[in-house]
Amino acid sequence: MTYYIHADKFFLENVTEDGGYLEIQDNGKFGFYYSENEKPQGKIIDYSGKWIAPGLVDTHVHGSLNEDIMRSDWAGVNRLSEGFLQSGVTSWLPTTYTASATTLTEICRMFGEHKGEETGAKIQGLHFEGPYFTAEHAGAENPKYLLDPDIDQFKQWREDSQGLLNKISLAPERKGAKEFIRAVVKEGVVVALGHSSADYTQAKAGIEAGASMFTHTFNGMPDPAHHDTSISNAAMALNNVTAELICDGHHVNKEMVRALIKAKGPEHICLITDCMEAGMMPDGDYMLGELPVYVKDGMARLKTGDNLAGSILQLNTALKNVVDWNVATPEEAVMMAAYVPAKSAHVLDKCGSIAPDKAADFLVLNQDMTLSETYLEGESRYQA
Repeated sequence: MTYYIHADKFFLENVTEDGGYLEIQDNGKFGFYYSENEKPQGKIIDYSGKWIAPGLVDTHVHGSLNEDIMRSDWAGVNRLSEGFLQSGVTSWLPTTYTASATTLTEICRMFGEHKGEETGAKIQGLHFEGPYFTAEHAGAENPKYLLDPDIDQFKQWREDSQGLLNKISLAPERKGAKEFIRAVVKEGVVVALGHSSADYTQAKAGIEAGASMFTHTFNGMPDPAHHDTSISNAAMALNNVTAELICDGHHVNKEMVRALIKAKGPEHICLITDCMEAGMMPDGDYMLGELPVYVKDGMARLKTGDNLAGSILQLNTALKNVVDWNVATPEEAVMMAAYVPAKSAHVLDKCGSIAPDKAADFLVLNQDMTLSETYLEGESRYQA
């Protein structure tokens, strides 16, 4: 049955409205928005005092709930899909680590074989973080598996995933990177630059070849400099590219978050979590791929070398953080956690905003930006 949501604020795709009614059609898709003085006839669910936002989209996430894309079976992946509804995520791109070609092939085949079977947050693609990185800035990536880009190998992985593999992060200074980027972008794949020692010129060349993003900006790359400029400077300076950003307060301090948002504008900032298996779990010992990790004080770090090893951040927390830090308005925060991620991954037609005839995946937020409820296709699936 078609019904209507009444609330104090609606973050729609092109405008934020105060008050009114949002139509949820009986096919699980959004209908029209009606202003406060256009009260529709029919069933109305009243969320007075609350705000309505599109479901969040995490395009760079490795795991949570003691599940990991690299080792979980399909039941574990679906447990993740269900669990992400608790953090307001209704669409996501499972993200791999650098691993052997055999392991990556097995993962692609698993996702391809179960395409569309998830029952919670929707899998909108598959993101390969590596293996085409540089060892100097591998971070928590296992250096023994690093390779130069190989278009034939990547095409086979795409085929094994039944087309789900739609994003890859790589280092633009690797041999053949420009040619690889140009080739895969023609097929609709999103390329992000990261885990890299590239200078500004090398990064610029990767963007001009067709890359459109920077992977967890400032992490896994040299710091910005005012003489010997690097890939970090390129992330801040180049036009019409999107910068991923981990806003947990550990990976990038809030002053640098402010600087990047000012440099790029919120329409080019993609909030991500980079979360690993310890997300939504207690402190203790975990694994990041094949590497031992410990979690303490809100951080995941490698036991050897003490590098930051992914995060335990949830996307609804990042949404709240950027508002609490006064680096973004609520409207901008929603844009950076839903619209921009969906657009950057070329899945905006499926998720990321509230617009007629898109799947009614949405959140009920409290006015302090905490999550109250998660809806998937018009059905309430999680209540905080």
